[in-house]
Amino acid sequence: MDAPVPLIACALLAAGAILLRGPRLRAASTLGVLVLAPVLLLADIWDTDQLRAVRDHPPAAIAAAVAGALVVVALAWLVHRRPEALPVAAALTIPFRVPIAVGGSTSNLLVPLYLVVAAGALAYAVPRLVGGDGAERPPERRPGALEWLLAIAVVLYAVQASYSDDRDQALQSLVFFYVPFAVLFALLARMTWTRALALRVLGVVSALALVFVAVGFVEYATRHLLLNPKIVAASQAGSAFRVNSLFFDPNMYGRFLAVVMIGLAATLLWTRRARDAGALAAALVMLWAGLVLTLSQTSFAALLLGLLVLAGARWRLRWAIGTGVAALVAGAALVVLSPSAIDVHLDSAKGANTATSGRYELVRGGVDLFRQRPLAGYGSGAFSVAYRRAEHAAGDSVSVSRSHTIPVTVAAEQGVIGLAAYVALLVAAFATLLRGARAEPVRVALAAAFAALVLHTWSYAAFLEDPLTWALLGAGLALARAAADARPRRRRRPAQEPAVPVPA
Repeated sequence: MDAPVPLIACALLAAGAILLRGPRLRAASTLGVLVLAPVLLLADIWDTDQLRAVRDHPPAAIAAAVAGALVVVALAWLVHRRPEALPVAAALTIPFRVPIAVGGSTSNLLVPLYLVVAAGALAYAVPRLVGGDGAERPPERRPGALEWLLAIAVVLYAVQASYSDDRDQALQSLVFFYVPFAVLFALLARMTWTRALALRVLGVVSALALVFVAVGFVEYATRHLLLNPKIVAASQAGSAFRVNSLFFDPNMYGRFLAVVMIGLAATLLWTRRARDAGALAAALVMLWAGLVLTLSQTSFAALLLGLLVLAGARWRLRWAIGTGVAALVAGAALVVLSPSAIDVHLDSAKGANTATSGRYELVRGGVDLFRQRPLAGYGSGAFSVAYRRAEHAAGDSVSVSRSHTIPVTVAAEQGVIGLAAYVALLVAAFATLLRGARAEPVRVALAAAFAALVLHTWSYAAFLEDPLTWALLGAGLALARAAADARPRRRRRPAQEPAVPVPA
């Protein structure tokens, strides 16, 4: 990809789907994303070997495209008739990734979710462009800080792709993640969310999580992973066997389980029926057993943080903070006083790198990259190329595809500019999710899940590349607005009438 202008235009259209208030302009921007994003991707990979079958067999390619279009149209009709079907369908498809060879490498793409997003975009945009439906709806709200910062993040990523050392990676990240998930956020944020709808979505992801856990149990019993043979080799080389169920990575599997468990725990804390409490507790026990088999320390820490947020909202905040501080102190004391007990040795760079599964060297290399180009970084998606050049790394490209610490990746790729936008986005997100949420269990659960996800990204990867981020923020923003509208406004005291002069 040599010309960044089309990529920036695509990012601006995605930002328009979030920010524009006019229904027709916003609908046109949303449809523009659906057209331009696939065109950019096809233009970038048209001459690669991956599309040889498409070029050599046009009828089959056309038939597949028509079949996909029919599926999208059918889903769009369903979403138009029943808007609540969109978040349910998104929840049903959000975990599933399909391995597709793109640009010389294999990417795990959320193809089912892309179809749902496309259907939701059509259901939203077509009535407003064709039937003038927007005129009958209430006026759109003025976008807030969270929406502006999400739009800025998408556009900034596209702009900084113009000087990236790996523009193909930047394009794929935008087309596969940033742009479609921005549309998903815009659709979810403009929905009318109710407690019943939120519970329905939680029920869907909980059922999926239980199925994934069952698959994980089978994997552990048979010592055979269904996906990603590289994890098999790593498990055989180590002392324990890690399961990843139908995910391609045990850490991403653990992240999904942790988020679902936080939602179930919130429901358990606020339920008043003993029968529901028993079912929720049983589901949590099953999911905990599945999470243990992932051996994902990052997911354990994320779950703990989410539970502390729930405890602080349900009971007393200072108790939750005290518990968290005590857990940190106990963990630090264990590492310092008895490192051999947990096989963690931080007295040398080699020991730290081993204890962190190679993350120490990646983080150190990312910090060095940031020092070399502190203002604007090496460009979007360029961490792998820049790291290899600086460290003369060799071997598997996956091991250096990211720093496994999102702030470090952002700093190395986007510099102070991107890091400032990232910090501002976190501040706006937590302010939106937490303000006035303590008395509303659904909002508390969303805030706790988002906090857990953010912590997970600090020792792994995929923040804005994860659809869970955008879905949690979209639903949280919609519920925050509904709560603000429901609060009784203070009645202003009537102004005192001016004194009437009495004639002498």
